[in-house]
Amino acid sequence: MKRITLELIVGLFVLAGLLCLSWLSIKLGKMELVGGDYYEVSAEFDSISGLKDGASVELAGVEVGRVDRIDLDQKTDRARVHLKIRVGVKLQDDTIASVRTRGIIGDKFINLSPGGSDKIIANNGTILDTESSVDLEELLSKYIHGKVD
Repeated sequence: MKRITLELIVGLFVLAGLLCLSWLSIKLGKMELVGGDYYEVSAEFDSISGLKDGASVELAGVEVGRVDRIDLDQKTDRARVHLKIRVGVKLQDDTIASVRTRGIIGDKFINLSPGGSDKIIANNGTILDTESSVDLEELLSKYIHGKVD
């Protein structure tokens, strides 16, 4: 009987350890088990070179969401970026979305510059004002070849 009790205690301890590791993995990986408290907005860019799914979305330097997915709009041949924004964050309809780089050769992210409008972008709305990423290689090649505008 003592052996069964000892095995049961060890089994429960291992199970608790696995549950803790699972929870830690989800939190550190910034994964969501269920939909979460987000709403979706989209924005179209001429160029998003280097931006990837899961990149952070920041407003005033604070992370307020993530890039959910990226696809190509067949009608306009522009990159459409779908953003998941936390529910408590209100974006005005004149918000500007910019593709930025963290550091010189760092990761790309979306920076949101707040607008001054009273109208709020609803779920599945669109950010109309966008600024594409700066292509450092293109700028360097223009500078090297003397074609600076």
